[in-house]
Amino acid sequence: MSDSPHSTDGDTSRATLARVAEQAAVSMSTVSKVLNGRPGVAAETRARVETLLSEVGYTRRGAVVPGAPLIEIVFSELDNEWAMELIRGAGATAKLNGMGLIVTQSGTRHAPDPEWIDEVISRQPFGIILVMSDLPPANKDRLRRLQIPFVLVDPSGNPAPDVPSVAAANWDGGLQATNHLIALGHRRIGVIAGPHDVMCARARVSGYRAALESAGLPVDDDLVQPGDFHIEGGLVGGTALLESRDRPTAVFATNDLQAIGVYQAARALNLRVPEDVSIVGFDDLQFSNFSSPPLTTVHNPLYEMAREAARILLDIRAGSPVGTGRRELGTSLVVRESSVGPA
Repeated sequence: MSDSPHSTDGDTSRATLARVAEQAAVSMSTVSKVLNGRPGVAAETRARVETLLSEVGYTRRGAVVPGAPLIEIVFSELDNEWAMELIRGAGATAKLNGMGLIVTQSGTRHAPDPEWIDEVISRQPFGIILVMSDLPPANKDRLRRLQIPFVLVDPSGNPAPDVPSVAAANWDGGLQATNHLIALGHRRIGVIAGPHDVMCARARVSGYRAALESAGLPVDDDLVQPGDFHIEGGLVGGTALLESRDRPTAVFATNDLQAIGVYQAARALNLRVPEDVSIVGFDDLQFSNFSSPPLTTVHNPLYEMAREAARILLDIRAGSPVGTGRRELGTSLVVRESSVGPA
């Protein structure tokens, strides 16, 4: 079998799939099962094969045709790069499997509007990914009766044990961010929290508190400011922290948008980042590498979380045993130029 420039499209496609099978240490039939969403493939193997197919740029012939099955991904907000990373991840798995992706906005933080459930039932999607949300029991029952599977991504609360969900290691990310600042020598570290009713926001602050306690540092409630995961929340909370008489030498903003707000607060107060105040964010959105100075942040595996959620839908539809409960993907600290030792 040849994959030379003179090969036919079919030969090239088969050669590509053969390489993927070899790299994944599986048979060609297993690769075929993954491509066609058929059962009989372990979830870990399916994820490995899909990743390799994506890396080689393989798209199934005839992918995403009119009338193709749709995966629906639901957000309460769509106005930032964070949402786009999730859309890209879900879209990659959908495209690889010959499906389309539909994006809807619920308009409420914790659960889609009541009208949404009627609309989604009329659309009859292949499956649903709900981001930072949940579903009332009645809606769950309706979707299950119609055999429309659903998965939660970073759910707003603690989902029921029978509901599959995918989340990041938010507590560990908050711990890493704060430990980094402690290791640099900071002892007064402020934090801008996220919405108090969102589980991932609470987990990041909990990780911050755990790091301080582990280091034998007092947890000063005056250094904990409320936030909303928007730039404005970081600006307001950052201003309150940096205007205080005993201001912190470092601030952990629990997402990158709020970190940009803290940058703005520092500049308004003629404070330099990082010379006068170090700042650490959370999410590792693309703009964080191009902020001035580049932002130290915690990498949140948004793309991977959405891909994993879409794979769970495929496995449920294929009849594979996927189990229920929470799947957690790791976070990692990305050190850039916004964090140094205290002056």
